[in-house]
Amino acid sequence: MSDQSAPPEVVYDPTDPMNRREQMFPRLSLEMVQRIAAYGEEESVPGGTVLFQHGQRGVDFFLVLEGLIEIFSLDLHGKDNVFTMHGPRQFSGEMNLLSDRGVLASGRVAVDSRLVRVHADAFRRMVASEADISEIIMRAFILRRVGLIRMGHGVVLVGPGHGADTLRIERFLVRNGYPHRLIDTEVDPAAGGFIETFRLRDDQLPVVICAEHCFLQNPGTAELADALGLTEVIDPQRVYDVAVVGAGPAGLAAAVYAASEGLCTIVVEGLAPGGQAGTSSKIENYLGFPTGISGQALSGRAQAQALKFGARMAVSRHADGLDCSGQPYRLHLDDGQTLAARAVIVACGARYRKLDVPGYARFEGAGIHYAATAMEGQLCANEEVVVVGGGNSAGQAAVFLSRIASHVHVLVRSSGLAATMSDYLVQRIAQSSTITLHSRSEVVALDGDTRLRRVSWRHRDTGEVITRAVGNMFVMIGAEPNTDWLQGCLALDDHGFVLTGRCAQGNLLESPYATTLPGIYAVGDVRAGSVKRVASGVGEGSVVIQAVHHFLHPEGG
Repeated sequence: MSDQSAPPEVVYDPTDPMNRREQMFPRLSLEMVQRIAAYGEEESVPGGTVLFQHGQRGVDFFLVLEGLIEIFSLDLHGKDNVFTMHGPRQFSGEMNLLSDRGVLASGRVAVDSRLVRVHADAFRRMVASEADISEIIMRAFILRRVGLIRMGHGVVLVGPGHGADTLRIERFLVRNGYPHRLIDTEVDPAAGGFIETFRLRDDQLPVVICAEHCFLQNPGTAELADALGLTEVIDPQRVYDVAVVGAGPAGLAAAVYAASEGLCTIVVEGLAPGGQAGTSSKIENYLGFPTGISGQALSGRAQAQALKFGARMAVSRHADGLDCSGQPYRLHLDDGQTLAARAVIVACGARYRKLDVPGYARFEGAGIHYAATAMEGQLCANEEVVVVGGGNSAGQAAVFLSRIASHVHVLVRSSGLAATMSDYLVQRIAQSSTITLHSRSEVVALDGDTRLRRVSWRHRDTGEVITRAVGNMFVMIGAEPNTDWLQGCLALDDHGFVLTGRCAQGNLLESPYATTLPGIYAVGDVRAGSVKRVASGVGEGSVVIQAVHHFLHPEGG
């Protein structure tokens, strides 16, 4: 007989930061405390003093010698919610201390305390110089950010869970690691209270609400980023050593190596770090990760590395043009800002290709997706889904979704997958009872109301048309280069990819990543002839910095 009174089994989750509290809130050795003190100044602070506030930029780092710092946020009613405290030999902060973004929580001294205050610039020097202390701080900051996301501290997003704009906003928050909670008005019983409290109409949704009197009705990406303090304020008079356009694997690798080698570096990214690789549910053939790693986790770690070495991140700003008429080069951003750089690395990747099917645009974001992450996966529980494409991204999506959806239909125009997909993915698809491969097939019709409800596809040889009740279709059929902003500056091939390695006369250049203009380089998917793989993008991004050094300091060899 079973013991009816036995408590339920507790399953250990290694990804839960609360299971790593000693790393999340470490207590430093006395020797480390002394070294940190050399970068700052000791202060005696009365209890109740506010040290920093939510949304404040350029916040200082605080180490407790005696006393207590309490970290708190405000709820939607303006009341304090203290969610952690730092005691002697513990420190404040999370990932935004590495940048000039607004911090995600407030901090105050709970009792009369002695603290070491390390100003922002000195803190960055300390992180770059003190390797063992940096390792402890970086691990704690990353875990704290994950904890904030798990606890839902941040903003509240209210809207229909399947709505295109709700998904657009949530995707931006998720990709940028910004803590939030979704109130799905389609299914969440708590939604009624929010709608009544804020007197919302259906046509006003989605809205973003935060405790600091922030109320945004269906904000655009740039507006949302500005309101949440995610954007960088760019000094138009400052000249950077290198500007990296694009924060995919190639761009992030270039930023890490450039910043770590002392170059003044800024990264311009239109949506979020990671590029297309950041949308992959799991990358299993990337060197050094035998159990695989999600694209978002990989890009998050790379971003943290770049910030650690001092790179600046201008997220939610697209490059809109390039003034290449003289040195320094000047990048024009889509919000009207400009920035100057002596060298430019073009790593802006490519945008997703779309299907030529009637009504396609109507369902983009409302059933048609270009990424298969946990966010999109939750929309597909126990439903049939369609994945269109035969590359690795499509294979990874199909395998991931097969664990969530009732069935996955993979559609390819060719006769099979072997020529375009890694063998380990081909084998998993072939062995899965919940994935069906439809070769020589193409989508011919889409149907639905406010969102996608049905998908029809036709076999190209037999003419047979199959229609299924499908609410989510994942389109992964390759991409087109994001090079419109480069027109008139660089030589492009017939498909719009950047030509590298040879000058206009056809002679070899000093670097395989050099373009037809000195000091401008192209790496990753945007480069003509590149291998469209994460590892190759990372390799190109790291190697190109040698050429940048030679350009900036030709006398050094």
